[in-house]
Amino acid sequence: MMIATVGAPGSPRRYLHSLWLLSARDLRVRYATSALGYLWSVLDPLVMSAIYWFVFTQIFQRTVGHEPYIVFLITALLPWVWFNAAVSDFTKAFSKDARLVRSTAIPRSIWVNRIVLSKGIEFLCSLPVLGLFVVIAQVGGSTPLHLNWGLLWFPVAVLLQTVLLVGLGLLVAPLCVLFTDLERTTRLILRALFYASPVIYGVSDLPGAFETLAAFNPLAGIFALYRVGFFPEEWDPWVVGIGAVMSLVILALGLWGFRSLERPVLKEL
Repeated sequence: MMIATVGAPGSPRRYLHSLWLLSARDLRVRYATSALGYLWSVLDPLVMSAIYWFVFTQIFQRTVGHEPYIVFLITALLPWVWFNAAVSDFTKAFSKDARLVRSTAIPRSIWVNRIVLSKGIEFLCSLPVLGLFVVIAQVGGSTPLHLNWGLLWFPVAVLLQTVLLVGLGLLVAPLCVLFTDLERTTRLILRALFYASPVIYGVSDLPGAFETLAAFNPLAGIFALYRVGFFPEEWDPWVVGIGAVMSLVILALGLWGFRSLERPVLKEL
């Protein structure tokens, strides 16, 4: 694949143009051989949500979360799918296109950022699932939602998650080239992180000591921002503030680590 260039070498315009081309390529490749195409962006989180909803409302006596639980679940499950898919792809970000990574003149961080962007577009395309269940809860649910100005925090949550993913990608992608076992290790960590993150429960559902500890998981603050427009009880300045700081710290570590590891990675590729 040839990447068209626009503007002077290393210019922001050229970088953004190349980023869009690579992200669009990822989306085309993902859906080119699929009969359902875009619908997979909706069906995947929809099926996951249905399974967890059934387990925690019809089989087990649930004591966590808020009503309607399906909306509470989806508001964190959709961004989790984005996070999980992006981090999984970071492990192959450079090895998958090794020849292009070596030969292109654009900054190599683009191979991380194109994953964040393409998976982020899929996340945005899955939001109709959330909208559908919000409408159902408002019209026919026994526990109507209390929509509030907290919805304005939703785009802030998207921005913070983007910052977090870029930082993680700049660390994970080069390390997986240098230490190949990290690819499998990352998958195991993601499985554990799902249950360690407030997806099927809220931070306030945790015991005191664990609630304080959970705040240092940046996803806890990000998920709280996604939920607060529907569930005002989820607002916790401590959790949100720590999540924002942790996201920025991870971005700074990612930028520093990527500069240090870029040359060894190119030698390894």
